[in-house]
Amino acid sequence: MKLFSDHAPTERSEEPSGKDQFAGPRSEMIETQLRRRGVTDSRVLAAMAAVPRHEFVPKELRHRSYEDVPLPIGEGQTISQPYIVAAMTVALGLTGTERVLEIGTGCGYQAAVLSQLTKIVFSVESRSELASTAAARLEKLGYGNVHVHCGDGTLGLSELAPFDAILVAAAAPAVPEPLRAQLAEGGRLILPVGDAENQELRLIERRGNSFHTLVLEGCRFVPLVGYHGWKEPPTR
Repeated sequence: MKLFSDHAPTERSEEPSGKDQFAGPRSEMIETQLRRRGVTDSRVLAAMAAVPRHEFVPKELRHRSYEDVPLPIGEGQTISQPYIVAAMTVALGLTGTERVLEIGTGCGYQAAVLSQLTKIVFSVESRSELASTAAARLEKLGYGNVHVHCGDGTLGLSELAPFDAILVAAAAPAVPEPLRAQLAEGGRLILPVGDAENQELRLIERRGNSFHTLVLEGCRFVPLVGYHGWKEPPTR
């Protein structure tokens, strides 16, 4: 497991001064894609408004940064649709004190949103180039409470467990057992489960040695590849 950032948590620095050309599209995203679809958590909305999504997409796609769609970020991966980022984050019920594990760093956007809402975020990405790029981007933008690791996300980070919340940003054929085991008492795990075509978003809460599962909604994510996930991406 390679660690790409191990500095102590710091306050996120403000974006450089000057006109933010994406302020309008970001505000419209909040109103039309989130509020109108039932996302009302004020802390999550504030986090989504604060994180510059355009900084996490390839330059040639920045004009599409705030569209209601996932966008490619390279290596067959995507940055998730804004609504699904918000919906998954709301489901975790973060209060600001939690230790959060994210599986599937990708470009780092989801980790940046989580960082605004909790104490510390550990994020695992299996692709070394994406992991190193995301770590550098998060550090540059001042998200000092995010620590990016490169490795098999289906194994979690047992050496840093337990976690108060775990968010998996890729679809697994079944819930990876190591992730459930690494939940703290009362902790929540949210992830998409299914095949290449049919997936459902599940919220799992640990209650002692039992786990309560709630199915939230249908979704579509890239596959979670690893020992407790897909051995190779399923054919669409």
